[in-house]
Amino acid sequence: MSYHGQPVWFELATAQGALAGAGGFYEGILGWQVVDSGMDGFTYHLAKSGGDMVAGLMEMPPDVAEMPPFWMVYFAVDDADAAAARIRELGGTIHREPADIPGTGRFAIAADPQGAGFGILCPLPMDPPPPEGSGAWNQRKSGHGNWIELSTSDPALGFDFYAALLGWQKGEAMDMGEMCSYQLFRHKGTDIGGMMGLMDAPAPAWLAYFGVDDLAATMAAIKAAGGSIVTGPHEVPGPALIAVARDPQGAHFAVVGPKPEG
Repeated sequence: MSYHGQPVWFELATAQGALAGAGGFYEGILGWQVVDSGMDGFTYHLAKSGGDMVAGLMEMPPDVAEMPPFWMVYFAVDDADAAAARIRELGGTIHREPADIPGTGRFAIAADPQGAGFGILCPLPMDPPPPEGSGAWNQRKSGHGNWIELSTSDPALGFDFYAALLGWQKGEAMDMGEMCSYQLFRHKGTDIGGMMGLMDAPAPAWLAYFGVDDLAATMAAIKAAGGSIVTGPHEVPGPALIAVARDPQGAHFAVVGPKPEG
């Protein structure tokens, strides 16, 4: 089965010296179990949720140590080298050329024409194939990737880029009043995210949403653990509640949970 175009991995690059603290923060608010991957010569931690691998955590590489901490979204592709070439053809940039991750697959780091960073990953085939929904992306399981959101200087061109690269389709466009339109997009017929103008964002960027069972409790846990709430809670179609947050090191992320009955 081809997962080309689906969000497939979430990766935190945090401040140098803050990896243990960052892992503990997300363990406390999302219920993850964070363990060392055991990679030779490189410290990379893996987060599990309900037995599924859902995210990677690492310290900011020395050559970009001045960058603020951030979450990166990776999209599945059928061929990493072909996808990297296509990114360039479409006006994007390759920041890290395709390379192999032993036992995992082949990846590259890129940016779209407006400058939003993202990753691509061609996973190694597995025999037998893993059960559907057992990876990092599952809109029905808490602790997993649930939604992705692009803030960009040109949402129309942004959609065209990702549609050409990943095969996404347009969903409903939601009017956000004077601020902008919120364009939903789909992967294989299912809404997986939205795109909008920059609004208050300083630069184009992707925002990862993680599913939770109780948004109010999660927001309280975020604040208690030294994070902060940037905005929310807001009600969205579903019905569901969302909040955008910042972890203690400064990386932005969002959480989404069901609207309580009554």
